[in-house]
Amino acid sequence: MTFDELLAVVTSKNPPGIITDSRLVKGGDVFVAVEGTTYDGHNFIEQAAANGAEYIVCQKNCYCKGGEIILVDDSARAAGVLAQAARGNPASRLINLAVTGTNGKTTITFLVRSCIRSAGFKCGLIGTIIYDTGISCFDAPLTTPDCLTIAEKQQEMVEAGAKYMVIEASSHALSQNRLAGVNFRAAAFTNLTGDHLDYHKTQAEYLAAKTKLFEQLSEDATAVLNKESPEAAKIAEKTAAKILWYAVDSPADITAVIESMDVTGTAFTLEYGGQKQKVKTPLLGRYNVSNHLAAAGLCLAAGFDLQTIVKGLSALDAIPGRLERVDWGGDFTVLVDFAHTDDALKNVLTTLKPLCKGKLTAVFGCGGDRDRTKRPRMARVTEQLADVVVVTSDNPRTEKPEDIISEIAAGFEKPDSAKIIVEPNREKAIGLALNAAGENDIVLIAGKGHEPYQIIGKQKYHFSDSETAGRFLKEIK
Repeated sequence: MTFDELLAVVTSKNPPGIITDSRLVKGGDVFVAVEGTTYDGHNFIEQAAANGAEYIVCQKNCYCKGGEIILVDDSARAAGVLAQAARGNPASRLINLAVTGTNGKTTITFLVRSCIRSAGFKCGLIGTIIYDTGISCFDAPLTTPDCLTIAEKQQEMVEAGAKYMVIEASSHALSQNRLAGVNFRAAAFTNLTGDHLDYHKTQAEYLAAKTKLFEQLSEDATAVLNKESPEAAKIAEKTAAKILWYAVDSPADITAVIESMDVTGTAFTLEYGGQKQKVKTPLLGRYNVSNHLAAAGLCLAAGFDLQTIVKGLSALDAIPGRLERVDWGGDFTVLVDFAHTDDALKNVLTTLKPLCKGKLTAVFGCGGDRDRTKRPRMARVTEQLADVVVVTSDNPRTEKPEDIISEIAAGFEKPDSAKIIVEPNREKAIGLALNAAGENDIVLIAGKGHEPYQIIGKQKYHFSDSETAGRFLKEIK
């Protein structure tokens, strides 16, 4: 059987299930053997056949008793195409928009959804915080899910009456072809900074994964690229799509001039095609203005006019865990942010420092079993920009918290400085920072943002930075 013949079976009145986990295979299913980071599906073909798989799609020559073998060049891509076909190709009934880059993805997807909603349309969203289809909305287990989940959620979006979808495209997902089968009207690139080198090994491999998204865009699609990122020029060389460049305070297709900024928000003028519109947002920082421009570019590529876009950009109140204010009515400011790379911390602290009339305190840690190279860099940034640094645990996972903290501390120029405090217990560290804060201070609790848990060992425990801060602030008040 050829792959095209299998597609005909999958699009019939009684389509078989498309499965990539051999343990879930039932009689008559299609099992697609996908090479993953931990497991290779080709090693489980016999188990899939034993469980009743009628068709087995793979990219390596193999033999098994039972199940018809369909050999393809790329089984991950085949899985995406089959997943879409089995659900009536919901991706083809949506205008699909994507964003990739080290930082800013979540903010941009929320801004895009706000713009589309302001125009009176429904927009599905898949990203780091939530999967929202209009029928279901729940906490995201992964930034970008597998192709089977994407097809399922897109089908829900179509059933809910959505015409648009915006999705965060992680580098892991792109390298594993999880977005195969989805054609994008536009894709945006934010930046590339040090992260995920535990997975990609080199910065070049990391960039190559991001670039995949743009290599697959058609000539009719649009690449929305950050002119201020040097990697964007390399991406531009690899895409056949039209290009919309964006930049803050410098020439580009879409630009912004920042008018004012304080702890309550930012005002800027957005310029495109000779038009100028004022935007007022509670989101802080030059980097967030850049995120607004990326979102505007995606919406322009989707066919919306500038006035509608500006209305949507200004309508978004807050994003969970993205410089999220902990309201308490006291005389200092407490903010929770997802910043978990040195570049993200630098952006946030550089934004807050000129707005802080008192002391600027940064509480942060680094995740275990993740890119270790960024740990000393994060220390260096906080030492340079914060008045008080509280080093604590993030999600230590299977590493010892004290080992992680030791690698962080290696980045401090003056590790014995009185401004640097170490408290491995995250709850105690937050309490320590808040109890030491005074009038006009700003306390930044960084690293976990919206996450309502802490992973210690292989166990996940309920823990929210915002909730924890709120409890201490009630006592202080």
